[in-house]
Amino acid sequence: MENTDSAAGPAAQAAAPAASGGLGADLLGALECLLFAAADPLTPAELAEMLEVEPARVAELATELASRCAGRGLQIVQVAGGYQMCTRPEYGRFIARLHEPERFRLSRAALETLAIVAYRQPVTRPEIEAIRGVNVDGVISTLLQYRLIRECGRKDAPGRPMLYGTTEDFLQHFGLNTVRDLPELDTLPVDESAVLAEESAAGTENQTNVGQAPSPVIPAQTQPGAAVPHLEREAENQAAGGGE
Repeated sequence: MENTDSAAGPAAQAAAPAASGGLGADLLGALECLLFAAADPLTPAELAEMLEVEPARVAELATELASRCAGRGLQIVQVAGGYQMCTRPEYGRFIARLHEPERFRLSRAALETLAIVAYRQPVTRPEIEAIRGVNVDGVISTLLQYRLIRECGRKDAPGRPMLYGTTEDFLQHFGLNTVRDLPELDTLPVDESAVLAEESAAGTENQTNVGQAPSPVIPAQTQPGAAVPHLEREAENQAAGGGE
């Protein structure tokens, strides 16, 4: 009996670390499954509830899972305030052969208005019109329809004008975790020739009817975490490249 007990002792001791490691592996596997099955980013609080762990533990697990995905076609990214599993941008051309990403068109006027909302939010319609110098009723409706902006309350001012801000769809589309990840305005390159051309064409380009303006194609965000494009520069590049 003593020999059996002595043999069982080391075996039990060896099994304890294995069980502990197995729990970590189970959590990693569970996290991987949840991110794979989710259509939208999952917040740390949501993941913590589903995994029955503390939110701080979720960050550790996500970091470990991301490191294990290094060199593979899938990646774990932080976007729109949560975690998401997605394909890497460099494999986008292959994914496009299987599934063509959803595309929608925005006019130059809509892109300019979206940039103003992104950098000045919360902002009112009159404040946007004061910057652009034209009526933006139609543009605002288009951006609301595409869920790139949202109504976020009313300003404490005469008339109580509606305030607008960006949405989680906006963050996902441009691969941002929060709006704080937007590039600083003073670090963005300025194409002086493009500015001059825009000023010369301002009388015909800035129309309330977005359907009459040039309509660059913007692919829906399929690879969150890619380089963050400057909104107006993105429109110019896509128009020059035929929407690629």
